[in-house]
Amino acid sequence: MKKIFLLLITALCFTSMAYGQAEGTVSVAGKQYPYIIDSCGDTLIVATLDDVSISSMREFKSREDYLRYRRYRNYAAKVYPYAVEAVKIFREVEYATQTMKERQRKKYIKTLHKDLKEQFTDPLKKLTKTQGMILIKMIERELDTPVYFLIKDLRNGLTATYWSTMGSLFGHDLKEGYHEGQDPILDAVLQDMDISYDLPDVQGGK
Repeated sequence: MKKIFLLLITALCFTSMAYGQAEGTVSVAGKQYPYIIDSCGDTLIVATLDDVSISSMREFKSREDYLRYRRYRNYAAKVYPYAVEAVKIFREVEYATQTMKERQRKKYIKTLHKDLKEQFTDPLKKLTKTQGMILIKMIERELDTPVYFLIKDLRNGLTATYWSTMGSLFGHDLKEGYHEGQDPILDAVLQDMDISYDLPDVQGGK
């Protein structure tokens, strides 16, 4: 229902744009957005919305599958913030260190190590084994890499602490990785969880 409502608002916005003219820009949370005055005299901010996915009602082979789906959905919602942050950290560290020499890289990671440990260790310890499994699969699906190889690549600092904590807490086979089709119920849940992270457009010199 929320997604349909969002699409409706979007459609109304573009309909209004057809009867309005661009007037200038306005600052919102430090960012500049163009705005228009519609036919009713109202000011409308024009902004690009994130992609929205709409899917039909899911069908399950049994009530047991349905209940497991609901349970996984609840668990995925709980670990979602950690998955988003994990991907963000990995992408930023990967980008920031790609041109560094080994000594610089180690120094950079070491300065962030303590903060990461304080931020994540206690919350992760409170997750159940199944919640931890979903968190790891969510991250592996996005990065398309088994956690083991992430640890191997960044084992001496920041990101390694995050991955190692998850693996040891939940008994997950860090070399296994995520394989679509292995658990259709889990696949259905993860398909609805967007944890992608795009780096700021610094590559273009902006």
